[in-house]
Amino acid sequence: MAPIGTMAANGSSRRPDGPRVDWVDYAKGICIVMVVMMHSVLGVELAAGKTGFMHVLVAFAKPFRMPDFFLISGLFLPLVIGRDWRTYLDRKVVHFAYFYVVWVTIQFAFKAPAFAAESSWRDVGLLYLESFIEPFGTLWFIYLLPIFFVVTKLTRRIPPPAIWLVAASLETARIATGWTVIDEFCARFVYFYSGYLFADYVFALSDRARQHPALALAALAAWAVINAGLVALGASEWQIVSLMLGFAGACAIITIGTLLARVHWLNLFRFCGEHSIVIYLAFFLPMAATRTLLLRTGVIPDIGMVSLIVTIAGVIGSLVIWQAALRLHANFLFERPNAFWIAPRKAAPVLQAAE
Repeated sequence: MAPIGTMAANGSSRRPDGPRVDWVDYAKGICIVMVVMMHSVLGVELAAGKTGFMHVLVAFAKPFRMPDFFLISGLFLPLVIGRDWRTYLDRKVVHFAYFYVVWVTIQFAFKAPAFAAESSWRDVGLLYLESFIEPFGTLWFIYLLPIFFVVTKLTRRIPPPAIWLVAASLETARIATGWTVIDEFCARFVYFYSGYLFADYVFALSDRARQHPALALAALAAWAVINAGLVALGASEWQIVSLMLGFAGACAIITIGTLLARVHWLNLFRFCGEHSIVIYLAFFLPMAATRTLLLRTGVIPDIGMVSLIVTIAGVIGSLVIWQAALRLHANFLFERPNAFWIAPRKAAPVLQAAE
């Protein structure tokens, strides 16, 4: 569960073979906080029937929130894609499948009574089984990642430019079948594959931002103005524009992560990035509980402030759940037990390695 090391901020950010990369953890931390923020804000606003000031932040982040997460997920794939299939499937498929099964079951345990009240327990059982075909709730990201890993390895013999062009075409095609796996694959694979294909360029971008912080800040300011303007105009959803904003935003988050790592500021984001899967798996419970409590009591009338508190509760609450699980010896919630490894286990049981 502990990090396996972090490269020094004043060292090279070139892709390493083992240690964690500081700016990657910062970038992942920013991404996971944005994910929690999105679910928290939209959930509060839906329940309250009105919007607050946090809605603007969610809208601003929409063009790049998930593209950046997927791009970073593909960054270290070049280091491991050549592994034998048994090891590869263990690390890239079984790993995520285990956590999906565990946490979709936990989510159903909390939501089943409400589902049953609306229909029947038989329908609840069928819905649970359906969740292994149609990803359930917030867990679709870890459902889709193994598919991306397998597709990328299977297509290694195909010229990468051809795959990238097809992936970019799928993003601009706006596929909408109603099935999350198909729709999100088409919308997101280009970013994951770009992280894999252009990893060296991403690390070079980080190096330049680290060496030229003033220029990086100027570029970030220009990006923020353009992104905000296009979102306000409604143009961020246009074909091609959305693809460009996705990549621009990903580069911006990478740059922000690099600059924060350079000066060692806001280490909370780095910690969140190191444990992003912990937050992703568990945030739904403190988020939902805090939202229900605040809206029912009405102690805070401002919806924006409620959304902010719910976001903070989702992030911190998930980390509290993780620590409680460790102390109660319920490690299986966040660590894969030996019985669920199909390849030799790593020397150090790390939940989220840099690779």
